[in-house]
Amino acid sequence: MKTMTRTLVLVLAMSTFTGCSSMSTRDKNTAIGAAIGGVAGSVLTGGSTSGTIGGAAVGGVIGHQIKR
Repeated sequence: MKTMTRTLVLVLAMSTFTGCSSMSTRDKNTAIGAAIGGVAGSVLTGGSTSGTIGGAAVGGVIGHQIKR
């Protein structure tokens, strides 16, 4: 189940990044930060849903603040 969840997250992230051509740099950084944060949160909490969501939220905020 964990492998399937990670695969789905990666597929979702890849499909999101293909639609980024019209996004601003800040929007791209936010999306990348959320994706990386979600994966990191999932790994650090052993696949916990709340850990994944929390990681994505924190990653998105950090990505948004880069090069402000």
